[in-house]
Amino acid sequence: MAIPTYDEYVATLSRLTEHVDPTTSTPEAAAIKMAADSLAVLDSLDKIALERWTRENPQAVPVLGLTVGLSQEKLKNALKQHMGTTGWVTAARERPGEIVAMLDSQFGLVESLKAQISRTYSFGDVLVARAGARVTAVSASASGRVLEDQIEAIAVELGLTYETRTRFEGRFGRTAPCDLAIPAGGAAAQVVVAAKAFDSTGSKLTDAVREVEEMAEVRKGSQTVMAAIDGVGWLSRANDLRRIYTLWANGEIDGMYTVSTLDRFKADLQDAARFKKLI
Repeated sequence: MAIPTYDEYVATLSRLTEHVDPTTSTPEAAAIKMAADSLAVLDSLDKIALERWTRENPQAVPVLGLTVGLSQEKLKNALKQHMGTTGWVTAARERPGEIVAMLDSQFGLVESLKAQISRTYSFGDVLVARAGARVTAVSASASGRVLEDQIEAIAVELGLTYETRTRFEGRFGRTAPCDLAIPAGGAAAQVVVAAKAFDSTGSKLTDAVREVEEMAEVRKGSQTVMAAIDGVGWLSRANDLRRIYTLWANGEIDGMYTVSTLDRFKADLQDAARFKKLI
């Protein structure tokens, strides 16, 4: 089958994650609102009251972090730096006063709470907060997992033995990452597949390109390398996407697919598996 042009390939890219209505609540959002409401009705906003609240609400420590503008990742970093742990639930039960003291001394927790709890917020404030919010957002890996799951399902349907998210061994004992290895990773790998789908853009797309290039570079002549690349995030990283397409056009990888062409992937995978006597 002839390789499509780059533009023809781009035309098959699709959005893999559904749009999330920001006005629709989620369990995570509901939990944050409940915690915020419980903070708002405290008799006093001081360290003693917040220590008691923290002990009684260990799962809600991230809300204290959000109060001073800390994401969960930044909260973990602060806890690790100042308390030697990233586990806020256990720390809240055993050392609630230390958590409150750290957040107050380092980030001004008490004054920040006092300033925000009684404030009336406008629609503009909501949009500014939403611009950086992740409560209703789909995680960066979600679209990638959609494609990985579909690739894995095809391997199952074909009755192939496989290993996911592993490394395979190629020429001169060099290794490279892959999202699917058939029949297994390591030196046993005969067919390897990269699944790189992104609906948002960022440096992770460049990292994905490097992984595919590494797969092409270390492959043995007897190994088949395939790449499933999809998601509208690639539209903003045309140079990165073209690098992978060039590998395909030059014969350095054996196939490049999107969700809409997974029927072609299935046929090519089946042909490769039969040739290698894997089915």
